[in-house]
Amino acid sequence: MDHIANPFSPGAGSPPPELVGRDQIIEKSKVLLGRVRQRRSEKSLLFVGLRGVGKTVLLNEVERLARNSAYHTITLEAHEDKGLAALLTPHLRRLLFELDREKGASAKVRRGLGVLRSFISAIKVKVADIEFGLDIEPERGTADSGDLEADLSNLFIAVAEAAQDRGTAVALLIDEIQYLSEKELSALIMAMHKMQQRQLPLVLLAAGLPILTRLAGESKSYAERLFEFPEIGPLSSSDATKALQDPVVRAGVKFSGDAIKEIIRLTQGYPYFIQEWGYQSWNYAEKSSISLLDVQKATATVIKRLDENFFRVRFDRLTPREKEYLRAMAHLGADVQRTGDIADILGVKLNSIGPTRANLINKGMIYSPTYGDVAFTVPLFDEFMRRAMPKFISKK
Repeated sequence: MDHIANPFSPGAGSPPPELVGRDQIIEKSKVLLGRVRQRRSEKSLLFVGLRGVGKTVLLNEVERLARNSAYHTITLEAHEDKGLAALLTPHLRRLLFELDREKGASAKVRRGLGVLRSFISAIKVKVADIEFGLDIEPERGTADSGDLEADLSNLFIAVAEAAQDRGTAVALLIDEIQYLSEKELSALIMAMHKMQQRQLPLVLLAAGLPILTRLAGESKSYAERLFEFPEIGPLSSSDATKALQDPVVRAGVKFSGDAIKEIIRLTQGYPYFIQEWGYQSWNYAEKSSISLLDVQKATATVIKRLDENFFRVRFDRLTPREKEYLRAMAHLGADVQRTGDIADILGVKLNSIGPTRANLINKGMIYSPTYGDVAFTVPLFDEFMRRAMPKFISKK
């Protein structure tokens, strides 16, 4: 088989050859973008799901839809080492200058730049340890209090009014949004509340781990009335079959029925893993029918690649105690586990593992679907932990 012609695309956020099983969510996004352009109220969308379900791919697709609908877009990836203000500021500066260039001078756009200048000064935004500024007079008394919750709302109002003045709209897309601090998430929710109240053309579409729903609700009680939280899960068997079969059929190739069943069994329908197994199975096949034997040959290569990259980068961020905690979870299985059972396996008191549990949640390794329960955020990570720490022995 021609490796160059391989249609599969394993990688972080890489668009798959066939985006399947997400039609309802894409339609929701189209409705949201269309209604906001017409100054009609609609809930913003926060996609939630485990690693490897294609949240980033969805955000990228929604960004494409927004651009095709004449939106200006801002795309961010939140992370632990950089605040929301520092992430937003360069993009808002670029956006406002774009609006300023489009049709000549505009009072609303110039005011937006002045409000951004006030925000920068008040929050003391720094990018790469260099203070970030604007050569423009600040808008005194607006977005300059130093209180992020108040200032971000005023900044968004100014930006949205500038966009409205130009007859356009703004789509803010944030990946890994669960990494925002409690204060930042609260400020963002308040700002979006102002957008909806005033029916201004600035919309938020974001993606995060399942913990996001609880974080948003704890931050602001009205979050559930402001956002929808579509759950992005693994593909059904029929959608997984389509994701595998359609790309290769276009190239004159076909998976056997047994080969597809084996890939679905191994991947549990998670899109990232489907791309990995599809990619390697194509490369191992020697003729235009990809067989069960080809998939079985590919599996060792896939697992090695996942262990050295997808899983390993997360494993290497862990302390020895955190690794022990996750190994105990893996000992209990892939499903949701009780924290008390993990403590029992480790042979320690329940309250002593609280800090470790909190650290793992903050690192995005586990989440708590219900009180007292935890689960892996990374599919198949229990299998990796058993491979990485095969000598784990229960202390019970």
